[in-house]
Amino acid sequence: MPKKQKHRKDHKRRQGGKASRMLNISFGSYGLKSTTACWVTSRQIESARRVITKFIKKGGKMWIRIFPDKPVTAHGGELPMGKGKGAVDHYVAIVKPGMIMFELEGVDPKIAKEALELAAYKLPVKCKFVTKVSK
Repeated sequence: MPKKQKHRKDHKRRQGGKASRMLNISFGSYGLKSTTACWVTSRQIESARRVITKFIKKGGKMWIRIFPDKPVTAHGGELPMGKGKGAVDHYVAIVKPGMIMFELEGVDPKIAKEALELAAYKLPVKCKFVTKVSK
């Protein structure tokens, strides 16, 4: 959840197109890249983070490149049409194809691949393991 926002509620926005930012690995050596588009909730991000930290134990460093800053509203069940927009229910991060979501550094490539693949199970997007291209 963001600390401060300009507006409490947000429009739905149209989902489409490929990512134009967060395309390359910036901090670590290994990353988890999305191949499809989806809204990723804060709970799903936290679940993936816990799986990665548990698997790499105390070795290495992890970066989470996505942040849930979009509020999603919801009404209670069996409410008639009208009656305005619902209250903020949860927050999501908008993920587009090609975005790097998680990065790892300081671990063995085999361990990094398995940790990120376990995290991919927790996310609603299809992902692939990528490594940094050394120049």
